[in-house]
Amino acid sequence: MNKRLAVALTAAALLLPQLPGLALAAADEHKGEWKISDEDRSAFTDARVAALKAGLKLTPAQEKNWPAVEAALRDAAKARAARQAEWRQKFKDHEGHHNVIEGLQHRAKSLEARAAELTKLADAAKPLYDSLDDSQKHRLGFLLHHLRGGEGSHHWGYGGGHWGGHHE
Repeated sequence: MNKRLAVALTAAALLLPQLPGLALAAADEHKGEWKISDEDRSAFTDARVAALKAGLKLTPAQEKNWPAVEAALRDAAKARAARQAEWRQKFKDHEGHHNVIEGLQHRAKSLEARAAELTKLADAAKPLYDSLDDSQKHRLGFLLHHLRGGEGSHHWGYGGGHWGGHHE
C-alpha cells in the first residue's frame, strides 16, 4: 500500500503545478476569465507542501526541523500571490497605457521580494538539509524543481541533478 501512496503522491506533485495553467487555458477557449480563488491557491499550496514532505520520507529526528521549512514555503506562496494580485490590479488600472520603466521597476521589486523569501527559506531549511542523507538531499532538489512546475528551477537552488547547482 505504501508504494501505491508514493506513486499517487508523486503523480499529484508532478501534475499539480500544471492545473492552474490548464484551467486558464480552458477559460481562454471559452472566452471566460478564470481566477484562482484563495481557497484553490491554499489547496494547491497544501498539496505541494504535503508532496514535498512525503517525498523526503523524514525520520522522526528530522521531523522537528520541518515546521520552519513549511512556514517559509507557505509565507513565500502567500507573498507571491499578493504580488501577482498587485500586478494584475496595476495592469488593469493602466490598461492601454503601458510604461516599460514601470514594468522594469515592478520586476526589480518582485526580484527583491523573491530574494528575501528565498533567503528566509534557505535559513529555515538549513537545519533540515544538514540532517538529510544523500538520497534525501537529491530528492529535495528534484521535488522542489518539479513542484515549481519544472520551470524556474534556479529559484530553488536546484541544478544539474543536485542541490545547490548554478544556472545562468
